[in-house]
Amino acid sequence: MERCVSDVLHASIPSPDVSSITLGPFTIHFYALWILLGIIVAAALTSRRLTARGAEPGVIFDFLLWTVPLGIIGARIFHVLTHPDDYFFEGAELWKVVAVWEGGIAIFGALLGGAVGAWLASRQTGVRFWTFADALAPGLLLAQAFGRLGNYFNHELFGQPTTLPWGLEIEESNPAWPVGLPAGTLFHPTFLYEILWNLAGVAAILLLDRRFRLQWGRLLGVYLIWYGLGRIVWESIRIDPSEIILGLRVNVWAAILAVAVGVVINVVQRRRHLGLEPSAYRPGREWVDPDEPSGELVDTSDPDADEDDRLSAASSSAPEATRGA
Repeated sequence: MERCVSDVLHASIPSPDVSSITLGPFTIHFYALWILLGIIVAAALTSRRLTARGAEPGVIFDFLLWTVPLGIIGARIFHVLTHPDDYFFEGAELWKVVAVWEGGIAIFGALLGGAVGAWLASRQTGVRFWTFADALAPGLLLAQAFGRLGNYFNHELFGQPTTLPWGLEIEESNPAWPVGLPAGTLFHPTFLYEILWNLAGVAAILLLDRRFRLQWGRLLGVYLIWYGLGRIVWESIRIDPSEIILGLRVNVWAAILAVAVGVVINVVQRRRHLGLEPSAYRPGREWVDPDEPSGELVDTSDPDADEDDRLSAASSSAPEATRGA
């Protein structure tokens, strides 16, 4: 019994020994693979939700062409701007500003860039922006859960020291290792906390959607509130370098803003739109399923065949009319 208790007290989460694999001249980073997997899973879920609302099957690809590139660009720009000391110093290699594969993207920047991409795709396809945003909401949290596994493989974004049995092992050579801490110190696995929070958020959003049918962007608002509240907590216990504004990490401020925006969206849209969206498409841009019966009566007779029958009947009655004359 004492041994079991001792094992629990000395338990910990080991960090992965590798963060990439090499295939010939190519290096594949697990960080990128987890992000890619998250995008694929989120796209599949969003596509299913869009088509259930009446959108054209496959329209998700039109959105991906805009949201993914602009989301990545926005995520990288936000990260670089909020971590300037990591990229702009004497002797710095400026090309690393675009080295996304080495880690360093910010979800709040991805949301801003992705929102621009979603708006452009909405204009192109005719799908309502809010319809897409609501369909995407649970997929966003799902993608972020996968993305946090990438942080785990990169040995980054861990929290304060802890003695809890699920503490994370980090090597002393890690650039974020706090000066003066003894070897063997364990840290809060903030990546794991956020994964669990995000997965719970997926379930909560799907449940709210099924029960209350929140539309007009209100599910997106729920996402912003849910993620923002969690991020405020997890960000507050992280110890990686960050810009500080009025005593708070910059991403804490971003999370507070996300919560505020989510509340505003729900309040405003609830007052502006009392009913459900009439269609997934804007007026005049509706997509019609070619396999869906139109409900109109259709004349299926063959006019050419009817004409032939009339000519045949006329020709057969002509001799009788002649004999009668």
